[in-house]
Amino acid sequence: MEINIILPDGSVKKLPAGTTVEELARSIGPGLARDAVAARFEGRLIGLAEPLEHGGHITILTFDDPEGRDVYRHSAAHVMAQAVKRLYPDARLGIGPAIADGFYYDFDIDEALTPEDLERIEAVMWEIVDEDTPFECIALEKDEALDLFEELDEEYKQEMIREMEEQGITAYKHGDFVDLCRGPHLPSTGRLKAFKLLSVAGAYWRGDEYRPQLQRIYGTAFDKQADLEQHLERLEQARLRDHRRVGRTLDLFSIHEEGGPGLVYWHPKGAVVRTAIEDFWRSAHRDRGYDLVYSPHIAKKELWATSGHLDTFQDSMFGSMEVDGGEYILKPMNCPFHILMYKNATRSYRDLPMRWAELGTVYRYERSGVLHGLLRVRGFTQDDAHIFCRPDQVEDEVVGVVRLAQYMLSVFGYTDYQIVLSVHDELESDKYIGTPEIWEEAETKLARSLDRMALDYEIDVGEAKFYGPAIDIKMVDALGRAWQGPTIQLDFNLPERFDLEYAGEDGHVHRPVMIHRTVLGSMERFFGGLIEHYGGAFPVWLAPVQAVIIPITDDHVEYAREIERDYAAHGIRVEVDDRNEKVGYKIRNAEVEKVPYMLVVGDREAEAETVSVRSRGEGEKGTVAYREFREDVLGEIEERSS
Repeated sequence: MEINIILPDGSVKKLPAGTTVEELARSIGPGLARDAVAARFEGRLIGLAEPLEHGGHITILTFDDPEGRDVYRHSAAHVMAQAVKRLYPDARLGIGPAIADGFYYDFDIDEALTPEDLERIEAVMWEIVDEDTPFECIALEKDEALDLFEELDEEYKQEMIREMEEQGITAYKHGDFVDLCRGPHLPSTGRLKAFKLLSVAGAYWRGDEYRPQLQRIYGTAFDKQADLEQHLERLEQARLRDHRRVGRTLDLFSIHEEGGPGLVYWHPKGAVVRTAIEDFWRSAHRDRGYDLVYSPHIAKKELWATSGHLDTFQDSMFGSMEVDGGEYILKPMNCPFHILMYKNATRSYRDLPMRWAELGTVYRYERSGVLHGLLRVRGFTQDDAHIFCRPDQVEDEVVGVVRLAQYMLSVFGYTDYQIVLSVHDELESDKYIGTPEIWEEAETKLARSLDRMALDYEIDVGEAKFYGPAIDIKMVDALGRAWQGPTIQLDFNLPERFDLEYAGEDGHVHRPVMIHRTVLGSMERFFGGLIEHYGGAFPVWLAPVQAVIIPITDDHVEYAREIERDYAAHGIRVEVDDRNEKVGYKIRNAEVEKVPYMLVVGDREAEAETVSVRSRGEGEKGTVAYREFREDVLGEIEERSS
């Protein structure tokens, strides 16, 4: 029997029923047959070895396709797990998914793994690749699956099976290794071409800190060795730019277990950078019609019940405290506070839009296993703002916020970004508050705002906030990594829950629309990303120390101090390095500390009132009058050039 297989370009291949996907790829061309890793057939992800028993639409996937990469890397995770079991037969398996840029697998192993152990595991992986063993799918009933993994003494797999539906349980076998898995996989282990094990870390089973801690091995895999080497080079660059490493070197911030994990201590130099960011933030907002407000850090529990946070966000809120017989909770959000201020007076249509901005510190519980430097913390300051407006003003306000975000990102040196429109999932309506009609209206308004600006964006179904859809903008840094940045959330629901009103031009009472937005995110996460974007070498306007003056001998210290006083009086952050060290040592020290300018002064400079300028990363720039150089630096600061 012949079947009709419809290719992505609409063409039809007539094939005998039972033809495998791999055979189909070979019939199309040798290049596709070589590069194919999986396929999507009638909406279902399948392996190359699967036979096609009926007609339908098919897309053959390669490593260049996101789904193809996931199949390739998930297969690598299984090969790694097989290698671990060969070296550590008593190891118990957790889970091993593909992730962005790689894969991991969790293991319960009695001994702590070391980097040397990773090398041994990797060597065994290459042995398994050389064996070129087929990946075989095994269909199982639930009882059969439980019996199999009980026989294998895999207690974590048994726990997962008990929670599964009766139908559709599959395992994958290659050689002496069997794993519970939905698949699909590569046809055989020999298809893996390039991989590297990267690190080992602790990970609680199912992310629960009260469950056993497993060892998570991270790795990555590519279909070409050159791409793997390029990726490893990027990882090395990322390691050198890691904000935790740079933060220690430059003495910017610290986090102390004694004070509580996830709570950030800003050191003087880090505070200087943060202040520069916040001062610019305030100025940009005032210029665009925002009023600045401040709100408390705690509020009664009932306020969070009214807002809906108690029902939908409780797991991320810190426990309550009792005050005068009432329960108070640390704020995870600023929005209810701004709403209370809005309700403090009668509002008219003439008052709208009202734009209120706050650098508000909030507190959210993050599990200890996911805390990560400045990027995942428990206390952080949001550059928060809420806009109360009429329905007819929504699109103009959203456009204004996007333009503000674009401006601020460009000033901080982010010229590339990705835009995502996060909408609700109709199949999981219980996750959201509000009616379907309200959601459709809100999502339409956000989409129209982006379309007006002719901006490219992707739609991400199911990623909306519980109270409304959002525009999320991800900043792309110097290493090509995307960081969560500005977010603009349209909310028809909280105005309803808090009974917000304004008097309309028609004399009737109307409900305002609320726009929640940040343009940087949180100071902590934004600062962490900024450190890595610049590798700590901040542009002049942000640098904690903008210039260091280096006297050649003690005889030149007074002249250096004279310049220091002059520059400081004009607002330049400057220091004199008058230590009893050689000039070369002082220059190297300033370069390590990422100071933009080093000004060397000796007899000639003191006599001519000049400085010998050395620029970070560029070397010697020549000699110039110190007052002229002062104006040059002030110009750079004013322009906020990146």
